[in-house]
Amino acid sequence: MEYLLFVTYLVLFAWLITKMKFFTRTGLTRSQLIILFLLKIIAGIFYGWIGMYYGGLAKMVDTWNYHTQAINEYHLLFSDPGEYLTNLFRDPYGDGVKKFFSTTNSYWNDLKGNVFIKFLSILDIFSFGNYYVNVIFYSFISLFGPVSLFRVMNDVFPNRKIPVLTASFLIPSFLYWTSGLHKEGLIFTGIALIIYVIYFSTKEKKINITRGITLLIGLLLILTLRNFIIVILLPAIATWLIAIRWPKYSLRIFAAAYLLFTVAFFTARYVSPVFDFPQVVVNKQKEFFKLVGNSTVPMKELDPTFSSFVKNTPQSIEFSALRPHPSDVNHILTLAAAVEVGFFILLLFLLFFFRIKESFNRTVIHFCIFFGFSMLLSIGFT
Repeated sequence: MEYLLFVTYLVLFAWLITKMKFFTRTGLTRSQLIILFLLKIIAGIFYGWIGMYYGGLAKMVDTWNYHTQAINEYHLLFSDPGEYLTNLFRDPYGDGVKKFFSTTNSYWNDLKGNVFIKFLSILDIFSFGNYYVNVIFYSFISLFGPVSLFRVMNDVFPNRKIPVLTASFLIPSFLYWTSGLHKEGLIFTGIALIIYVIYFSTKEKKINITRGITLLIGLLLILTLRNFIIVILLPAIATWLIAIRWPKYSLRIFAAAYLLFTVAFFTARYVSPVFDFPQVVVNKQKEFFKLVGNSTVPMKELDPTFSSFVKNTPQSIEFSALRPHPSDVNHILTLAAAVEVGFFILLLFLLFFFRIKESFNRTVIHFCIFFGFSMLLSIGFT
């Protein structure tokens, strides 16, 4: 029965992606779309297999924990429908809703896991609680993310379809981490949907109901699954919209805006303690230390001061962009990651010698660079 269910949904969704205009308007053939979909499913199954048999070594037990909790929610739907429909909106701490950035006793900190578990429990209704059938659903839903990015970048670089296709879908670590049953695939999809809507709405100078709903879905995905990204994303979007108005000065606009954001990051706390962003980052780092310790990769502790952040910036970039080093390799996943990091360093080096000479939309590229670098810093600091 499980195998029949798996094959049935596999055929159904493979057929569906060849019929939906959002996918077919990529310019990719039906065969290419199906292959990309199948690659995500294979990566998602492999992700689950690693989580089951090597979860402790690879620190990937969360995916099966989420699955188990989702099964409990699935059963709750039938035993107590009222509780199932309302427990997501209940604050068990009384004042947890007020702690937007906090990592303890915070409704928002719990929400990211609770929403994902609820999402999986909905999939369980159709999969009858089968993890690998859920992978098919998840691969279909999370496929909207890379397809959105591909459509944007293919429009920016119309003569470089293969490199854009490779970068949008086939980077091994990206394919792996966004295809497994975890939050990352939905988070990326949310970001990509927002980029897609803003890019084509500003280019075509129109926004319709469909795009408005898509934008709202993207924002809700980020807000519920990784709320701090909103604080990084919204300023980047605002700057992008300004740069679109004056594209000739795009780089200057982004540079000036991010200088202003940096000043605001360290001074907003003097307006209200609620906006003590440096302390929020410091608290998140401390919680990370409590969670995994500070022995695997020693990190310098942050202080909520400008000088401390400046001193720790090189370390932050190293952790988020340059690790794992060859000396960090202790299993096949870290080996693959180390090889990939080395490959990207080589590509970055070659970029200085082989630049794109034709004209292209630089504002969206500047947005990606500044937003991406901000994300790397936030990941490295915390």
